Amino acid sequence: MLNIPHDLYTADQTRELDRIVIEQHNVSTAKLMARAGAAALSTIKNHWPQAERLLVICGTGNNGGDGFELARQALDAGYRVVVYQVGNDAMSNETAAAKDAFLATGSEVHTFEGKLPSTDIIVDALLGTGLNREIVGDYKLAIEAINKNKRTPVLSLDIPSGLHADTGSHMGAAVKATLCLSFMGLNKGLFIGEGPNYSGTVCFDSLQIPSALYKELTPTARRVSLEYDAELLAPRERTGHKGLYGHLLIIGGDYGMSGAARVAAEAGARVGAGLTSIATRSEHGPILNLARPELMCYGVETPADLAPLVERANSLTVGPGLGQGEWGQMLFEQAIVSNLPMVVDADALNLISKKPHYHDNWILTPHPGEAARLLDCTSAEIQADRFNAVRELQQRYGGVAVLKGSGTLIHDGSSITRLSTWGNPGMGSGGMGDVLAGVIGGLLAQGFPLMDAACVGVTLHGMAGDKAAEQDGERGMLAMDLVPHLRHLANLIY
Repeated sequence: MLNIPHDLYTADQTRELDRIVIEQHNVSTAKLMARAGAAALSTIKNHWPQAERLLVICGTGNNGGDGFELARQALDAGYRVVVYQVGNDAMSNETAAAKDAFLATGSEVHTFEGKLPSTDIIVDALLGTGLNREIVGDYKLAIEAINKNKRTPVLSLDIPSGLHADTGSHMGAAVKATLCLSFMGLNKGLFIGEGPNYSGTVCFDSLQIPSALYKELTPTARRVSLEYDAELLAPRERTGHKGLYGHLLIIGGDYGMSGAARVAAEAGARVGAGLTSIATRSEHGPILNLARPELMCYGVETPADLAPLVERANSLTVGPGLGQGEWGQMLFEQAIVSNLPMVVDADALNLISKKPHYHDNWILTPHPGEAARLLDCTSAEIQADRFNAVRELQQRYGGVAVLKGSGTLIHDGSSITRLSTWGNPGMGSGGMGDVLAGVIGGLLAQGFPLMDAACVGVTLHGMAGDKAAEQDGERGMLAMDLVPHLRHLANLIY
């Protein structure tokens, strides 16, 4: 992951940062535009050192002012620069001044008429973070023209034009950036919804604003990372033993789905649970631990069979391969009366959607489809505003909600939602959720508080997926490919 800030903001908050800088720290908009232009030019030099020709496409807002500033400074640096303007709306004084400064070099600002010339780099300075309406007209045509140049790198200033800064939705059209250079405050929409499809590599420049300024705003979200979240992964005492590291019980594995429980159990063991057991169908018990004999597997068919296993456990993971039949319902009902910290995943989530419960001591881990059933809406509605969805899940069901997907979100009812930028599309295969449920359950067994277990678990899971992709590629990745990396990552921070 690139060295970018952890804190994430809404569009309103980044506008407030702008206001504070201008009004309270006496840094003019013109000076901020000049700094943005310099930061963009430095980024081009660092990432595309062979580039000689720049095509800068400017809108009429302050984002366009950043583009005009970049164009002027690039000319001074010896680049061949072509500038196009899209739109005829009235410009702010600062944007008009930046345009005039560029024109004073003797260069021309071209009117966009549907086509773009060839170039080494396209700079997108069309629309900033304040966009809240559908893209139409020349702006849409310009975005489509940029995206047609598939072999030409695209640098977006602040945010890819057309991407909603808060939700990560594209507003009818959005620039597919190779690299996005964000200024002053990172917007959360870069990392959720469709944001990762359009943002490319995200870089950041604070434009030299005082670091103390960030203390004046509480971020809406914060990215997870081992460095930030994993104090509890410190080295163990030399006199440690398995009794100190907890007992995780996996409950699931109905007929035809025993593998889900097996995957979750090994994941929990690999992140350090002292003991790991599986409560499953009687026929599965003798088979499941053949490949991993360290796991203890028990056949359970009645609440009386499950009760003594729950009594010996420190945490539960309920749901992998559980099914939604009578057997699964019985095990789930027995689990939730225990009041042990637990992870609720897969079919256990579907059971909750049919018979809602509120619990303060659990972690729910739905993907968008399961979240839609829990909130009685559609997956599209979940994806349209993932931040709102994860907050609603937590408010309705309690505990900690983990909304899985690209930009996994973690929320415990506090003001700051956590967001993961780890993971990759290769993890879109069966069993990946079982790995996460086992990992979080294993951390709960070791005494991690719910929010810490969720944040560290999501981080380890995503990083393990990235390591597996780095090793052999994304396509064809299986859930068990993550397991060898989990142990290494759980010991990495120190």
